[in-house]
Amino acid sequence: QVHLVESGGGLVQPGGSLRLSCAASGSIFSIMSMGWYRQGPGKQRELVAITARDGTANYADSVKGRFTISRDNAKNTVYLQMDSLKPEDTAVYYCYARVLTIVAGGGDYWGQGAQITVSS
Repeated sequence: QVHLVESGGGLVQPGGSLRLSCAASGSIFSIMSMGWYRQGPGKQRELVAITARDGTANYADSVKGRFTISRDNAKNTVYLQMDSLKPEDTAVYYCYARVLTIVAGGGDYWGQGAQITVSS
């Protein structure tokens, strides 16, 4: 069993910055990838950014150049630095991890969600 706990959501003005954190715990053998999805009002959930163990990262076109994902493998933690925030970034942000567990197998796990509101 794996648990992802998010922190760092809140309200920010357009052009401002926020940082999200997500820590994984439980019966973890290895975390293959960690990242962030978001779901805005009336929209489908979409991938924001994802990173592999070696730090290789992929971003949605809408956030390239503004968001930066990073990962601390020793702490099983992923971060999302969000700069130059826009109102269209308003969404619930969900942490994601693809995990190999101590028991044979693994799976995909999700955090509880963090509300990000960008408004003047």
